[in-house]
Amino acid sequence: MMQLSDTTDSTTLGYWLNWRVYLCVFSVLLCMVLASFTIWKRESSRNLTFDKRENQQDRDLCGDEAWKPCLKSIHPACLLAFRVVSFASLLASLIAKLHVTRGVTFYYYTQWTFTLVTIYFGCGSMLSVYGCYMYRKSTETTFNEDVTRIDEEQGPYLPLLYQDATNVSRTEPLANTNINIQKNQHAPIWSYIFHILFQISAGAVMLTDCVYWLIIFPFLTLRDYDLNFMTVNMHTVNFVLLFGDAALNCLRIPWSGMSFFVLWTGVYVIVQWIIHACVSIWWPYPFLDLSSPYAPLWYLLLALMHIPCYGFFMLVLEMKHYFLSKWFPSSYQC
Repeated sequence: MMQLSDTTDSTTLGYWLNWRVYLCVFSVLLCMVLASFTIWKRESSRNLTFDKRENQQDRDLCGDEAWKPCLKSIHPACLLAFRVVSFASLLASLIAKLHVTRGVTFYYYTQWTFTLVTIYFGCGSMLSVYGCYMYRKSTETTFNEDVTRIDEEQGPYLPLLYQDATNVSRTEPLANTNINIQKNQHAPIWSYIFHILFQISAGAVMLTDCVYWLIIFPFLTLRDYDLNFMTVNMHTVNFVLLFGDAALNCLRIPWSGMSFFVLWTGVYVIVQWIIHACVSIWWPYPFLDLSSPYAPLWYLLLALMHIPCYGFFMLVLEMKHYFLSKWFPSSYQC
């Protein structure tokens, strides 16, 4: 755990009443306002096109992308197994970290992101269980339809008793379809929430690991940071597991989804400001210290890092979809 010595008292008015703080606060709030406006515009556009069913890009409203693998040859149970194992691993690491630090771990953006990814895999596991159930029901429906078609071809030569069973089998596909439609009316809501978690996690994981391995580890570790297995685990396993899930699932992330990521980081920064305004305590990351003359530059650099971090993850996903559609055209289903 990194605890840098803090010589400036952040609870005094002199700490907050200066141009550096004003500029940093303005930049963070401006980013959050723009992100909120982007989300509002996106949702307004989605509501207008939802009833028409003409916007093919709003695939997260279909309800099955949250649990459907990217290839038909991959059974949904494989994605379920991966998510359950990932959730168990992340949860075990998080509990161990909480036990060691006694809750202080949530002072860091890393643990916010790690907890978010844990929640993501927990929700994904539940949605995959639902998806396996729906996949099984659809398989049974397809089988019943095949039996019905055979019965219709052989109908005049079948006994009356079997003909009654045939009539039942003819109505089962319709009944199952109605059940599926009713259930799928609720599925898009959870799929949409899950998609938001995916978009936030995609950027937050990249930002967390990039800041740690490119800034904190090279420049701060040698002086006052104790590198251990748990620290390395917190900054690697979330990245590996999230990319593994992205390789299997059907989800995409649009550029507008970066707005959720920006809001996530903005909320963390504001929470840090509130804490330091009330308590004189060390900053979890030295570049967040508003007393530094380079604070506006650090905040600007941190804001700009959101673009390549989110964009890299988005690029990897688009490359995955492109190559899978070329290599497995008959099995690709994203």
